[in-house]
Amino acid sequence: MLYFVVILLSYLIGSIPSGLIVGKLFYGIDIREHGSGNLGATNTFRTLGKKAGAAVTIADILKGTITVFLPFLFDLHIHPLLVGLFAVIGHMFPVFANFRGGKAVATSAGVLLGYDFVLFIVLVGAFLITLKISKYVSLSSIVAGIFGIIYSLILQDWPLVIVVAAFEIFVVYRHRENLKRIRDKTEPKVKWL
Repeated sequence: MLYFVVILLSYLIGSIPSGLIVGKLFYGIDIREHGSGNLGATNTFRTLGKKAGAAVTIADILKGTITVFLPFLFDLHIHPLLVGLFAVIGHMFPVFANFRGGKAVATSAGVLLGYDFVLFIVLVGAFLITLKISKYVSLSSIVAGIFGIIYSLILQDWPLVIVVAAFEIFVVYRHRENLKRIRDKTEPKVKWL
């Protein structure tokens, strides 16, 4: 029963709609009605600016990181990455926002931050370098995921390989429209980097 409670708690933490909260509380705006309509950090950056975008990014990362420590808190023998996976599902399909959530990038990164700090640094580095070159957040997120898979394979940490691969599948699937727009040269580029 406690295993179910921890998994449910992870999903609920992941479901906290940071972008919606920041937008409504500090700007009086529902960001789902602006930009891409997405609750994630990228749409927050574009709709509300750098401060709001940074706050949502940090909050979404922390949602993932916190859940990795739930098994230790409750003294359960369950892999922390499995628990973190449910936070990412909660972020994508949040019960608190009619199951319309973000694209899984920051919360996935947060889970990996809680599990392997070096991997998190690798992901951030790959993301920022790709973003500097391409100016596409979606492409940068996907490239970072590829680096995550390579890193996990080098470590031969098979639970990590499986979860990072699952995160990459989520990210690619959630960015499929962005990839089409990149192909059609209609995807907006970031202007702040």
